[in-house]
Amino acid sequence: MKLRQLAAGVAVALALVITTTAQQAPTLPARLSDTEFWKLVSDFSEPNGYFQSENFVGNELSFQWVIPELKKNIAPGGVYVGVGPDQNFTYIVGVQPRIAFIVDIRRGNLLQLLMYKALIEMSADRAEFAAKLFSRNKPANIKEGATANEVLNAVYDLSPSRELYEKNLKAITNHLTKTHGFALTENELKDLEYIYGSFFAFGPGIAYSNGNNRGGTTYPTYWDMQVTDDNAGKTYAYMGSEENFRAIKRMEESNLIVPVTGNFGGPKALKAVGAWVRERGATVTTFYTSNVEQYLFQDNIWRDYYNNVATMPLDSTSMFIRSVFNGQAGFGGGGGLRSAQLTSSIVGLLGAFKDGKINSYYDVIAMSR
Repeated sequence: MKLRQLAAGVAVALALVITTTAQQAPTLPARLSDTEFWKLVSDFSEPNGYFQSENFVGNELSFQWVIPELKKNIAPGGVYVGVGPDQNFTYIVGVQPRIAFIVDIRRGNLLQLLMYKALIEMSADRAEFAAKLFSRNKPANIKEGATANEVLNAVYDLSPSRELYEKNLKAITNHLTKTHGFALTENELKDLEYIYGSFFAFGPGIAYSNGNNRGGTTYPTYWDMQVTDDNAGKTYAYMGSEENFRAIKRMEESNLIVPVTGNFGGPKALKAVGAWVRERGATVTTFYTSNVEQYLFQDNIWRDYYNNVATMPLDSTSMFIRSVFNGQAGFGGGGGLRSAQLTSSIVGLLGAFKDGKINSYYDVIAMSR
């Protein structure tokens, strides 16, 4: 009976979000004030949760491969929802949403995204951003059309500076707490110092495993993630071009990349995002889940998660992006990669859930392509 009630709830919510989206013209803001931004961060967030890794850098080298398909099917100007650190910036460059919400179980991820926000806003270009991120002097003679590899090479060749680290950390803190007026606690500022200190310590070789390597490790580095492309020669990496970087910079300066602390299967975060989007007659067009769904099935809260997603305003083009690893369910990344990126219709998957066809993570993967 409980499963039938859950499925019925999904059916009603799904019909509501599709109908509502079709009837209203979107009124998404062109920018948020600092007060509005911080209210969303605060009101939507759940308590800090646990994950097995600090996850400073994504570990999915194939993550851009799905962007060409997404661009064919998803119109710009919608709402993006994602998880994890800065790989979201690259997806944002690709699908061009009006606003993005990045929901992660760890408060540390929120703080890292605020660190990025401050550094991006304080930097005129990629070279200055990379120099600040890794506590180095800005390299000279970086041309407008330089590749990400050229920018990061130039930064790597300069020595990290403790003096610059301390100066930049103070600037980050002041930018967030004084320029923007965000109410970060003393403990959060200590965590922010630890996060920024890790980028200082490991440089462009920082990885999911926090190893100091320029490449070739089990886990890709920050450097590796920025020099990838869509498997057809085009890069959407936010460090891939000045145009890409400026697109993220404009959104950060308009407070339109909103980090939220929350469990996908939790009681508030995803529902709050969905309600806010629906109130403005807009649509969640893209939801990047990485492989979080795998953990939700392990924790047996996947039903709560899909019910949360069902409260979001969606349409027939709304897409999940998910990751599988190590050839799971027959999906391989190709070229020796550990990961593969998959997509599926959000509405289609919720319909399968309503019909009782989703009972395992394998069922979710089987509906993906």
